[in-house]
Amino acid sequence: MFPRKHTARVFAFLMSAVMAFLMTAIITAINTGVGNGFFYRWIRAFVIAWPIAFVIVLLTGTHVRAAAERACSRGD
Repeated sequence: MFPRKHTARVFAFLMSAVMAFLMTAIITAINTGVGNGFFYRWIRAFVIAWPIAFVIVLLTGTHVRAAAERACSRGD
């Protein structure tokens, strides 16, 4: 589908989409309830949050992955 060189960007796109989708749904439900207008409020929050999440994952993903690898590099 996409060349391997785009793996980091595709990962950032998908990870940010999933995280923003789920987090905005949960936070919107907690803050405003799931009554009338929930879907509109949720989608509005998602549309705002997703681009922000995407940029954050693009900018920090490599560093976070390296930190995770360092944290898990010790033997059992």
